[in-house]
Amino acid sequence: MDDSFFNPNPQIESFSFDNGEACYVIDDALREPERLRQWAIEQRDDFKDLDFTAYPGTYLLPPQALGEALHTYFQSHIRQRFDVQRVLQMQSRLAMVTCQPAELKPFQRLCHIDQMGLPSIYSIQASVLYLFDDPALGGTSFYVPTRSDVETIELFRDATSLPTEQFNRRYDIAPGYMNGSNRYFRRIGQVPARWNRMIFYDANILHTGDITDPSRLSKDPSQGRLTFIGFFTSQRHTV
Repeated sequence: MDDSFFNPNPQIESFSFDNGEACYVIDDALREPERLRQWAIEQRDDFKDLDFTAYPGTYLLPPQALGEALHTYFQSHIRQRFDVQRVLQMQSRLAMVTCQPAELKPFQRLCHIDQMGLPSIYSIQASVLYLFDDPALGGTSFYVPTRSDVETIELFRDATSLPTEQFNRRYDIAPGYMNGSNRYFRRIGQVPARWNRMIFYDANILHTGDITDPSRLSKDPSQGRLTFIGFFTSQRHTV
């Protein structure tokens, strides 16, 4: 399968974070982004709650050809920018953030990494393609911890194991989406959303979506924060 869904001559821009890391941004990523959004609109009743990750919303599997095209695109244009010898597994889905702040579990109030516990011989990269017109629906921010490793590990463990009320008493983290630095994490970079913009980043950098106005969220793909997300589990280069 070729990558004909995508712009064959992408202009790849590096967005540097203040800790020396970076993500890569491609504007005008899809040749016909409106066709993908229209397809998602037509499948609106098939979106399901995304209950197998921390993602606070719904998902829909894409057409197989689109997933294969994303894999090819990553291999052709992005792989060499990361510590990737070869891609072992690739997953993709359409997704929308839909939860209101009061619905969030404690771990959904925090930034996160993808596939925690992945052995060090592997790396994982992620991509997000924004398929909405309203930039106020939010881009993506990246973070580093401000506390010790022990304190940070304890925070994440408690966020997944403690009842909400007990977590609230123990930690000074307001219910709602994370927006900017707090007592536990410092924002090191932020990429604004833009129609048909695609970003690629190391999924082991703490990150989260910028949901600054949850009243704008919707389960309707024609109005909501519709994205096309990819994950690439890879074998690192040998040293």
